[in-house]
Amino acid sequence: MSEALIGFAAVFVLALLRIPLAFAMGLVGFVGLGLMRGWAPTMANAAQVVYDTGFAYTLSVVPLFILMGNFVARAGLAQELFRAAYAFIGHLRGGLAHATVLACAGFGAICGSSIATAATMAKVAYPQMKKLGYADYLSTGVIAAGGTLGIMIPPSTILVIYGIVTETNIGKLFAAGVLPGLMCAGFLMAAVAWITWRDPSAGPAGERTAWPDRLKALRDIWGVALLVVLVLGGIYGGVFTATEGAGIGAMGAFLFALARRTLSWRVLLQVLVESARTTAMLFTILIAAMLFSSFVNFTTMPGDLKDWILGQGLSPLMVVGAMMLIYVLLGTIMEELSMVLLTIPVFFPIVTGLGFDPVWFGVLIVLVVQIGLISPPVGMNLFVLNSLLKDVGLRQIFRGVWLFVAALVLALVVVLHFQPLSLWLPGMMR
Repeated sequence: MSEALIGFAAVFVLALLRIPLAFAMGLVGFVGLGLMRGWAPTMANAAQVVYDTGFAYTLSVVPLFILMGNFVARAGLAQELFRAAYAFIGHLRGGLAHATVLACAGFGAICGSSIATAATMAKVAYPQMKKLGYADYLSTGVIAAGGTLGIMIPPSTILVIYGIVTETNIGKLFAAGVLPGLMCAGFLMAAVAWITWRDPSAGPAGERTAWPDRLKALRDIWGVALLVVLVLGGIYGGVFTATEGAGIGAMGAFLFALARRTLSWRVLLQVLVESARTTAMLFTILIAAMLFSSFVNFTTMPGDLKDWILGQGLSPLMVVGAMMLIYVLLGTIMEELSMVLLTIPVFFPIVTGLGFDPVWFGVLIVLVVQIGLISPPVGMNLFVLNSLLKDVGLRQIFRGVWLFVAALVLALVVVLHFQPLSLWLPGMMR
């Protein structure tokens, strides 16, 4: 166990020295395993990890869903989602902010990336809120928080990676994220209502849209609805696997973008390069985490820690609650995906040893990642908005996000204490 503790300490020291966490995990895992097993077996293990990760059929779902999200963004479906949501609730106080949450939920159902969702909505929703006189702290807070729905409402890149690392059924993970995702959207909208009740000038009401225009806006989102039903409906119904669904979704999004004449050869190249860059980043982190996981699993730490925790007499739910608190605190200082992959080798055996469903734990993992994405000072969504919205200071962005952090923490507590919310839909799958 001491070897693993030294390894974790070394990773954090390297991270403090501004070495990217992926390289820190890979280096420590490789060196640690080499010192314990010998260099020849470690070299063979590293080569096998790189080969297996790069050529794993199940992992092809990652670049395909990323490609699907990029095509969807280019096709302009995000703008149509926002217009449809605004048409129905824009006349309410804070209506534009509510519409942003709903549009983020819809876009998340065809994207799978929190950062992409937040960045897209910053371009679509922020100018409209600015035009109507919304306070910057509310505008940026709701966009950053709404963007996190992109990784809870399936398809979700985080759930895919969690499923692959822990060998959990990805289709069931997707099903498990639906109801918690909708609940999160409801909690974020409740936070908007609270803010505009306390400060009505922060989110003034817009103009009421006539019913004919509402129905027209609703008809315009048929492309989104078709993609969601085709991809997620096919996965839930057992018609095809998550990987096949990702391929069908990517092709469908490509055809939509092509039909709308939003794809030139130059734009197509940009989409492919951006998708390749994001995929390379995720695979680098994943390979490094696998190397580090090999080192941790070779030590006795997972088993020793599980035996120690079980011997403390704590209730199983208290143990998982303590893990969630650790994750929330880590999320304020670490990049979220690396944080999850760094800790899964230790926490996952404990959770399964306590008898909990790994699908439920996967939903909890996504929730703590959502919280980390908008938690100052290193929340990625906050810095995405800061880079895109040049006239809004980081201080304003930080100010506006805290109530939404509280809303997601409340969602985490609900999912932690009410497991059927996550497990009901997976239990209905074939």
